[in-house]
Amino acid sequence: MDSYLFSGLKVLDVATVIAAPAAAMILAEFGADVIKIESPEGDLLRRIEAISGLPEDKQDYMWQLDGRNKRSIALDLKTEEGMAVMHQLVSECDVFITNQPFPLRDKLGLNYEDLKLINPKMVYASLSAYGEHGPERDRKAFDQLAYWARGGQMDLMRDKGSRPVQGLAGMGDHPTSLAIYSGIVTALLQRERTGEGGLVHTSLMANGIWSNGSTIQAMIGGGNGDFFREERHTPRVQLRVYRCSDDRWLQLNMLRSLDEFDALVIALDAPDLMYRFELSEFEDLLDVRVEFGEALEKIFMTRSSSEWLDIFALHDIPINRVGKVEEIVGDEQAIQNEMLVKPNDPEITMPFLVKHPIQISSVPQVEPKRSPRLSEHAEEILQELGYDEIGIQKLRSKGVI
Repeated sequence: MDSYLFSGLKVLDVATVIAAPAAAMILAEFGADVIKIESPEGDLLRRIEAISGLPEDKQDYMWQLDGRNKRSIALDLKTEEGMAVMHQLVSECDVFITNQPFPLRDKLGLNYEDLKLINPKMVYASLSAYGEHGPERDRKAFDQLAYWARGGQMDLMRDKGSRPVQGLAGMGDHPTSLAIYSGIVTALLQRERTGEGGLVHTSLMANGIWSNGSTIQAMIGGGNGDFFREERHTPRVQLRVYRCSDDRWLQLNMLRSLDEFDALVIALDAPDLMYRFELSEFEDLLDVRVEFGEALEKIFMTRSSSEWLDIFALHDIPINRVGKVEEIVGDEQAIQNEMLVKPNDPEITMPFLVKHPIQISSVPQVEPKRSPRLSEHAEEILQELGYDEIGIQKLRSKGVI
């Protein structure tokens, strides 16, 4: 049997959709035995492709992405028998992960204070929308609301006068999963040193604020939000996007000195711009950024994005093409660096899977295994808890599993 970093670690994934379950998936890929406890209807992520607008032969792509390498048991936690099974699983687990709404946790007795009485050495990882405390504790939300809208990104990531830009599916969930994972691993290290379990918690709102931390910290320091909004409306010449003749866009970034800007205009074969706009100091660009940007736009439109990229590479200018999601599918850079991995499990129907970004040369990872069918491992899990065939059939006949 292969040995991995988290081999022997028992994890309960009592969560739904993406952020918290994705953290459990990462633990599984480092060898943990992850048991996904679902309602009899199953995780919403199993059915979310039905609203994705894909062709009729679409696959459960989101479930394959975030549900892999786990075992599944469906439990009706509204029954005494279902809660009894849950408590047995809790008594033996090392990590308990949940993002269930607090009112439901309160009703079922699934808060940390409840479950630590059963297993004080357990690491309990709680994901919420808006945090463990405060007036918004019980509000329901997904990442579009608590991460993207509440964190301020939705307001700032738009042109002046346009509607706020909405995030994409899982855009806040997947970064948040890394926060949950890192909290769990930190708590496990603490447990290894002290023998004590504990509560790990984070929220979509906290991660939204963290991702927008540079701008929010400026506000805390007395900054003016309107300044940042104006920056979005008329971005600095060296930070904006430029359209090329092939209708693709190039993102220019982080030219920090007049010498670097000289290299840009030389690459554009337009050194006269420096004299036309009388630039003697780098800060002078701020005063002419609209006119200078318009002049650069005309030049960029004379060549294709590929031509410009070849030219800029010769001058070591930080610039790149604005990518399209369709292009990532066969991106050699992504494949060689295992951002996309080709699964060997013949039951996985996707040619590639998006990989979480944690790569450690000295720590091997489990190869992706097919995401489980609903309650596929119920009998196996119950047998491990000591249930015999008669007991399992009783639970099945009552609709508990």
